[in-house]
Amino acid sequence: MTFPQIDPVIFSIGPLAVRWYGMMYLLGFVGGYLMMNHVARLREYPLGKEQVSDLLFYGVIGVVAGGRIGYTLFYNSSYYLQHPLEIFYVWEGGMSFHGGLLGVLAVLFYYCWKKRYSLLMIADLVVAAVPIGLGFGRIGNFINAELWGRETDLPWGVIFPAAGPQPRHPSQLYEAALEGLVLLVVIYLLHRLKARPGVAGFSFLALYGLFRFLAEFVRQPDAHLGFLWGGATMGQLLSLPMLLIGSAGIVYCLKRAQHESD
Repeated sequence: MTFPQIDPVIFSIGPLAVRWYGMMYLLGFVGGYLMMNHVARLREYPLGKEQVSDLLFYGVIGVVAGGRIGYTLFYNSSYYLQHPLEIFYVWEGGMSFHGGLLGVLAVLFYYCWKKRYSLLMIADLVVAAVPIGLGFGRIGNFINAELWGRETDLPWGVIFPAAGPQPRHPSQLYEAALEGLVLLVVIYLLHRLKARPGVAGFSFLALYGLFRFLAEFVRQPDAHLGFLWGGATMGQLLSLPMLLIGSAGIVYCLKRAQHESD
């Protein structure tokens, strides 16, 4: 299947162009804000719309700063050591989810310290919103015909414009389904079931780590990195700690809940 001709610009007014990728970010933030408000009411957390707005603002800062710094460190450190000013050229692209995650964790620690909130409660709330942004972001990657998959002979393989003549896995859509839809459903069900504090947050870490690790088997690794230790990709090496920490965290939270009920 040949990649559909999708104009990356939705519409333009003079020099102002509204692009699909930017729209995906906007939809992700709006959807995340609505979900966080809904979950805060569902779980009866002591946060109103104003507090959720503040939290989202902190989260955006963490995503952008952490995502950019993470990309420069994890994926292209040698280049940015030679061109340090280009670290700030965020409009040229280059963001890392794992770096964004670390950035969000850093601002959450600060936010909870400043506001005297439980870190587990706030983390559980935030992860209810993240899959929405991830899902829209991966759709944006597909529209931009970037971050494509490895070659495949499956009937739904896509010939991407800049990836040669061979059909490839539409790995962006696989990730949109797993990291977006499936992860959103699981996290939301945990909130509906009133899971113990920390379970939703650690479940997000474990499941994202698992889904990303699996998706990397059909995703084309970055050309300048290729395959690393044991044939693993950088995405797999960064996701494996998430899976391990998330799984250990779930066990800890459940054992702690059992201990408190005894």
